Amino acid sequence: MKDTLIIYDSVFGNTGKIAQAMANALEEQQEVDLRLVGEVFPEHLDGVKTLIVGSPTRQFKATGVLDQFLKQIPAGTLEGVWVAAFDTRMTPEDVAKNKFLAIMVKFFGYAAEKIAKQLILLGGKEVVSPQGFYVSGIEGPLMDHELERAETWAFQMTKKN
Repeated sequence: MKDTLIIYDSVFGNTGKIAQAMANALEEQQEVDLRLVGEVFPEHLDGVKTLIVGSPTRQFKATGVLDQFLKQIPAGTLEGVWVAAFDTRMTPEDVAKNKFLAIMVKFFGYAAEKIAKQLILLGGKEVVSPQGFYVSGIEGPLMDHELERAETWAFQMTKKN
């Protein structure tokens, strides 16, 4: 049985760096499989204890590839699996600079929350709340200390499951 599977998509590389930081932190305590969403097949979900899924926020949701992947997972597949979701997103300060964007974010939110809902609908048990990690502007780079924050967030899962 695999302990943790981390599935992610990345557009500018920032989400991949966050996923890698989580994998590095967790590998000290457990077996971790880190995969880009295009490298994941149904059999990778077999026997997983914890599933972490992340994406950059694109148009207020996950990337199309990640969203399609989640929609193709059969209902009940994640029964008994601890799940967690994350995204990368602009800082609240950057969002606030554009009033239209701020209104849109207020109404439509970010990718992590939508990913978490999909994982729960598939039978997963949420182990920690969805988390956003900040990038500067649209493309990044990651803000200072986000990799450390990702490690800390990932460790929270090991204490709860």
